[in-house]
Amino acid sequence: MSASTTAVTSSSLYTTPAFWERLWRTSGLQFVGLFVLAWFIYGYQPPVGASADDLVAFYDGHRTRILIAAVISGVNLLNLLWFAAALRTALADAGQDGWGAAATAASAAFGALFLLEITVTAALAYSIAGAGNHMLTSALNDFAWALLVLISFPRAMLIMSGAFGLWRAGLISNALFAAGVAAVVLGVLGGTTWLSGVWAPDGAYARFVSPLLLLLWALVVSRVLLTRSPATRAAW
Repeated sequence: MSASTTAVTSSSLYTTPAFWERLWRTSGLQFVGLFVLAWFIYGYQPPVGASADDLVAFYDGHRTRILIAAVISGVNLLNLLWFAAALRTALADAGQDGWGAAATAASAAFGALFLLEITVTAALAYSIAGAGNHMLTSALNDFAWALLVLISFPRAMLIMSGAFGLWRAGLISNALFAAGVAAVVLGVLGGTTWLSGVWAPDGAYARFVSPLLLLLWALVVSRVLLTRSPATRAAW
């Protein structure tokens, strides 16, 4: 085979709809990997009501690390939106376009709140925390924790759209569907963490359990989507 023929074959592979659809179906796996990476780089944000010294030490002292995590999280948000688009098309192919539309709406709402949270923490690290306005810094830090609680609702809807849609389409077992329903309930409960201790906005449930639900959901749905042959369409 000549070099020109090889080049044409390779080029045609990357321009096929099947290639791009399978690529976007792997976005869920990329989302999980980058989420964990950004989480470790970002570190532990000061809790609600933290002292001015703690706030400045974190946001101003770890400015570069926080901004790097913001960039990674921003890129990762694109992964989640593409993954939701892949889920929507898979559900539409299976005759469950209503649940696919719910996935699109939920991912858009989740993405908006997630982007707002990234913006707040990045702005604090970039200049606000180091400017000496401790009252504003404290208020925005608490606001970021509140966003972590409120984001639980669109996250639960996103999990629900995948669980119910894939189950109605016969693509997952009853056991996986039951696990999905449990994840939805636990996800909604994440929006009630306004108390103290474990059930505070900066408590263990909001920080660890709620995000873990989305990561596990992305892994399970990725496995389901990647075991199915991409549909033949010109929309990718």
